[in-house]
This record gives sequence, C-alpha cells and structure tokens, in this order.
Amino acid sequence: MDFREIYDIHYQPVRRFISKLVGDTWVVDDLTQDTFIKVQQNLSGLKDPSKLKPWIYRIARNRCLDHFRSGAIQNENHELKDGLKVSIEPLAQIHVEQQQMSKCVQDKIHLLPESLRVVLALADTMDFTHQEIADILDINIGNAKVRLHRARKAFKEILEQECSFEQDERSVMVCLPKIVADDKDEELGAKMKPRGKQKNGQKNN
Repeated sequence: MDFREIYDIHYQPVRRFISKLVGDTWVVDDLTQDTFIKVQQNLSGLKDPSKLKPWIYRIARNRCLDHFRSGAIQNENHELKDGLKVSIEPLAQIHVEQQQMSKCVQDKIHLLPESLRVVLALADTMDFTHQEIADILDINIGNAKVRLHRARKAFKEILEQECSFEQDERSVMVCLPKIVADDKDEELGAKMKPRGKQKNGQKNN
C-alpha cells in the first residue's frame, strides 16, 4: 500500500481521534498533518504491514503528547456554546438538540487525564479492539482492559457531576451543564412559590 492510499484511508479517522484528545480545530489540523508527515518519512521502516493501523495511531498519540508537553494547551475546559439562534423546522431542531447533547458529552472527555482520555477515545469513539488499543499504547492487553475500565468509570463520574440530562416538552433528551440546570430549577421553584397574603386594609381592584 502506497502512502497516498494510506492517507486517503486513514486521514479522517486519525483526525477524529486527535480531535478527541486536543479539541482545538486549528491544532487538530496541524497535528494530523504532522502525523502523516511522520508516517511518510518512516513508512519504509515498518516491517510488519499488519501493524500499520496501530502504528499510525501511536504516531498520532505521540504528536499529541508532544503538543501537551510544549505547553501549547492553556485551558482544555472549553465553554459550551449557547443555544442556536436560528429558526429551523421542528424535526431539524430535534436533530440539532441531539447533536448538542452529543457535543456536551464529548466536551467532557477533555476533563479526563490524557492516559484515560486516549483509551476512551480509542475504544468508544474509534471502536478499536482491546488488542489494537494495547498495540497503540504499547501495553499488554490486560493493562488495556484495566485502563479502559478506569476511564469509563471516571468519565461516568464526570458526567454525573457536570451534566444534567432531562427531556424537554417534546420528549427530546437534552443535556445541560449542571450550573444551567440548577439555575432552571431555582427559577422554576421561584415561580411556584405562593404569593404572600395581602396586607390588612388593602383593597382588591
């Protein structure tokens, strides 16, 4: 398989993988390009073609690690965008809200440590097998399974702490950051409070 074919097959999946680790679109594009430059430069040294895929992803992960070590990431806790301010048809709106929920959940993956974030991205986003994950991370399959278990447990705890899931008036499941959900609950509670009694002597209109 020549480099052009490798590039065409793997570019988008590798870019998606890097985006789960980094998040910044501009940086993702740069790191993806750097990854394939490394692939092209070292392709002739790959002795086992069956290891091509994990080899590419190992390069991608190492490029991300180099980026983190450089101190280029100042803040990985990206703020979620406010609701859309466009008018669209109801079915399209439902689709957009579902996509927003997915984005909310995906954004939280950046709260995980890199070692857990990468294994979660490989398993639950890229659908790699335990053996492929072990090859990419250069660990044995037992350690890969343990690390994935820890990552899923930690991610579940983050979602429970950071997100509130609820159904809107159309029974569409939406995801809100906890602070927004708490504000909504307080606002609803304030509206439901009974008004105080009128003062003595005050006449009704």
